[in-house]
Amino acid sequence: MIRFSSLWKAASGINVPHNKDTARLETVKLPLPEIIILTMSQHVGAPCEPVVKRGDQVYVGSLVGKAPSSMSMNVYSSVSGKVKSVEHLMYKAGRAELAVLITPDGEQTPDPSIEPPVVTDRATFLEAMERSGIVGLGGAGFPTDLKIQPKNLAEIDTLLINGAECEPYLTTDNREMLECTDTIIEGVQACLKYLGIPHAQICIEDNKPMAIAKMQAAIADIPEIEVTMLESRYPQGAQNVLIKNATGRIVARGARHTSVGVIMLNVTTVSSIGKFLRTGMPLVDKRLTVAGDAVAHPQNVEVPIGTPIQNVLDFCGLKEDPKKVVIGGPMMGNAQMDVNYPITRQNNGLLAFTDANSKNLAVRPCIRCGRCVNACPAGLSPVDIRNAYKVFDAERLDALMADLCIGCGTCSYVCPAHRPLTQTTTLAKSFLKTQKRREKS
Repeated sequence: MIRFSSLWKAASGINVPHNKDTARLETVKLPLPEIIILTMSQHVGAPCEPVVKRGDQVYVGSLVGKAPSSMSMNVYSSVSGKVKSVEHLMYKAGRAELAVLITPDGEQTPDPSIEPPVVTDRATFLEAMERSGIVGLGGAGFPTDLKIQPKNLAEIDTLLINGAECEPYLTTDNREMLECTDTIIEGVQACLKYLGIPHAQICIEDNKPMAIAKMQAAIADIPEIEVTMLESRYPQGAQNVLIKNATGRIVARGARHTSVGVIMLNVTTVSSIGKFLRTGMPLVDKRLTVAGDAVAHPQNVEVPIGTPIQNVLDFCGLKEDPKKVVIGGPMMGNAQMDVNYPITRQNNGLLAFTDANSKNLAVRPCIRCGRCVNACPAGLSPVDIRNAYKVFDAERLDALMADLCIGCGTCSYVCPAHRPLTQTTTLAKSFLKTQKRREKS
């Protein structure tokens, strides 16, 4: 099996402006919107199947979408109220999504069936996680109950908690560590106990001194948990980068992170596990960092999942109409075409930028400076991948290991010619995957 001897160069990654002005601002609650839109696709698997219909009464935590497979995760109501409709909605991106629309009644009455799960062993713990609605809250959307039961669970010796939060602007994980320290620890301890993992590391970048201090104090008398301070360098929070820098282990090409004895969970994910075990309330709310030069009052906001983007922007205020609205961070986030689209459980940031900070820079010819190669955290050569993709050379793309691209945006960020290297490598990765699939069929 190939190991990435050249993958982890000392020069990998970049220093980016932090812009974490909301780091010291306590989370505030968003008032209930007039409508909640719960899409049935809030995970990596197939869409959920609605189990409610127009006119049904639902409560906070009521099941509204049933997962059809293990790769999906149940969707729960974030409000109490009446189901307005169950329909396919077409947004400007041209993708129709099945959604349950709910009109809140303002009461926020919990579902009568909600109660803390009875967990006594691994089986009941995994069963509880299956009902929790918790997916990877760092943005991946992978069902947590599936992630914590790999086939080689007996070989796992380390639980890595990702609190790096290396993207500029975003401070939601930082606030989770400051505001919900106890449920983070409870979630970590539950995972260690019921999964049989002996050791945990809570990994935090060194630009978060308050969070580091808070977590260190919380684990002072818990020897099986330690806090690992990492250099503030983008993309420190990327899965394989974090594993290498926190443990020294290197994940082989095509292998899962569990192959090196590690399970990694986002810090807000593990905190949500702690909250669910306490209360039995599934994941129905999400904290967002709302920032950007178009936002009048940047802050961290807790919103009911399914809240339209426009409601969040209205709450925080706008200095002027934004030219670009991004869900997620500026490096790996996605620009939105419709502000009526709802917040989903994977979202952790909402950025709005003026025209001055949204202009597409003129693309110039490559000058072969090598900055993209030196900066790539995966040790790839984005310029060579681009050239191979231009002629659809799948064999060359495979040799260049285009499939290892993590889409972090580093190559495009450092390119003095402003070439869309990240976008091209993403296309190359998809093309290579398709070609390999065809070869197998």
